Amino acid sequence: MHTVVVGTAGTTADDVIAVARNGARVVVSEEALAAVAASRQVIDDLAAKPDPVYGVSTGFGALAVRHISPELRAQLQRNIVRSHAAGMGPRVEREVVRALMFLRLKTLASGRTGVRPLVVETMAAILNAGITPVVHEYGSLGCSGDLAPLSHCALTLMGEGDAEGPDGVVRPAAELLAAHGIEPVELREKEGLALLNGTDGMLGMLVMACADLAGLLTSADITAALSLEALLGSEKVLAPELHAIRPHPGQGASADNMLRVLAGSGLTGHHQDDAPRVQDAYSIRCAPQVAGAGRDTLAHARLVADRELAAAVDNPVVLPDGRVESNGNFHGAPVAYVLDFLAIAAADLASIAERRTDRLLDKNRSHGLPPFLAGDAGVDSGLMIAQYTQAALVSEMKRLAVPASVDSIPSSAMQEDHVSMGWSAARKLRTAVAALTRVVAVELVAATRAIELRAGLTPSPASQAVLKAVRAAGVEGPGEDRFLAPDLAAAESFVREGALVTAAETVTGRLA
Repeated sequence: MHTVVVGTAGTTADDVIAVARNGARVVVSEEALAAVAASRQVIDDLAAKPDPVYGVSTGFGALAVRHISPELRAQLQRNIVRSHAAGMGPRVEREVVRALMFLRLKTLASGRTGVRPLVVETMAAILNAGITPVVHEYGSLGCSGDLAPLSHCALTLMGEGDAEGPDGVVRPAAELLAAHGIEPVELREKEGLALLNGTDGMLGMLVMACADLAGLLTSADITAALSLEALLGSEKVLAPELHAIRPHPGQGASADNMLRVLAGSGLTGHHQDDAPRVQDAYSIRCAPQVAGAGRDTLAHARLVADRELAAAVDNPVVLPDGRVESNGNFHGAPVAYVLDFLAIAAADLASIAERRTDRLLDKNRSHGLPPFLAGDAGVDSGLMIAQYTQAALVSEMKRLAVPASVDSIPSSAMQEDHVSMGWSAARKLRTAVAALTRVVAVELVAATRAIELRAGLTPSPASQAVLKAVRAAGVEGPGEDRFLAPDLAAAESFVREGALVTAAETVTGRLA
């Protein structure tokens, strides 16, 4: 099993995905444990002094004005976890919870939070045991951390609440910890607060969305190329010299992908009559510009994610000189913005893909293809309703593209009077990514069927490789009407699992 070592300097997107999705084992470095112990000594020294220090010897949020006596401080830390574990709604996906816990562990290991090494080691043990706290959909405003989600994770650390075991069964956390020989943690000064104060949930979802969208952008370039080919379009608009004079890197990458997929095609530039087209429609001609803008948006989102992965987000923090200072680094705005940006890019990419599908199905614009790519139009409906499904997905994605980060509902008696709503932005982006996968899958079904209907013309070698692979995956070709949902589901899996990209790359080599 792959092992991820957590040190003091943050982590990487690859490590997040390894732990969240692939169950990688987590090890905390000796350097990190030493740094954690050193910062804990600072907290212990402050706790022994009479002066109030936020999170150490005071209440939290709007209740920070109260000084807490030493005999009540353990209860204070327990209480913040219990009271903040107030999530509601459906359970959040296992991979999201594992990413959330791993990223909180990353910050705890930085030596900037003041927790004991015991807390860090116990959280790593829970991850390694495959124990996943039950976290609910609602409860985070994306400021002062993803409070409710992180609280449900901290509750498991204390041996309270419910969690899912490695067998997928939800049981009391105390039972699961005992079964794996893990002792619950009795929290001390600052530790409850340190477990809750981070952007870890929204960041974990951003990291995974970036990985998924990278694959979908390449998939969309491939299906756009297939649609261009099926519509007998011109590949001349993909020439590198045209994209060099508008030097957006994403645009150039998408154009190059499409050009490589189309290399050797016998369909491009052909016409079904004696009146050659001067230009293709925007959905064909501008495919690299739209997908390329999405690529550049993704590059910015990854830059933000990498900065956040290197950060230690907590309040207050223990600085290298020993000062313990309050701050606002827990505010989720930087992450929330790019989550919203990606939802916008995904919606537009889906929108242009749907327009290409509609063009393939319309006999007045498909340049000689049968209506709806049907076997016997009128008797057969072909892919008519597949496009309806695609359109419904695109319409939902447009609603999901409305930014969450422009909203703010003040909380904590106006102490937390501006929040990021980053968790909400992340949740809707996950829905948008799943929808985009389905939209690309429908275009794939339509484009491959249309290419096969171009009798007498030979598609590019890359297109032939895709056709062979997608048919082997259970997506049938042209013919009379049949139960279509299984074909669409098979195409969705083909796209989601990366098989579309893999098939094209057997001919093209690695695509961007």
